[in-house]
Amino acid sequence: MCGAELKPLPDGVQRVAAALQAKGHPHAPQMLGESCRTAQEAADTLGVAVGQIAKSIIFKRKSDNLAVLVIASGDRRVDEKKVDALVGKTGRADADFVRASTGFAIGGVSPVGHLNPPVTLIDRDLFRFEEVWAAAGHPNGVFRLRPQDLESLTGGAPVADVAQAPAP
Repeated sequence: MCGAELKPLPDGVQRVAAALQAKGHPHAPQMLGESCRTAQEAADTLGVAVGQIAKSIIFKRKSDNLAVLVIASGDRRVDEKKVDALVGKTGRADADFVRASTGFAIGGVSPVGHLNPPVTLIDRDLFRFEEVWAAAGHPNGVFRLRPQDLESLTGGAPVADVAQAPAP
């Protein structure tokens, strides 16, 4: 033991851990030795397909400045027109908006544990996999789950087609 394992978890990860525990989720967040700010970095570190990374993308709804969370497969691009058709016109969210709305930095946005509940959509392409991994409130934090767990963990967020068609 070198003492590193005794460091307290970052605040965001603690918030995610508490949210997962409150919902009875069986897998606690874990901290990885390297940054996993991108889906590819996370997949490489975890030894899984990039599609198994449940990335959390934040948009800003223009009508009320509410955060819109889209949870999508790491190998898919979110189609903003599809998102807009479901929740109203959105725009890009800058780093300050993301942190103020969610409590997380870009690269560590979790599907759960937000400071302010976002409007949430879950992309149906995640359901291609039995197991996925999501950010846990820090660029080095992740947790394991099944795609169907996202519905209960996010309070019943709808599953929708919000990804661009994959390249042939």
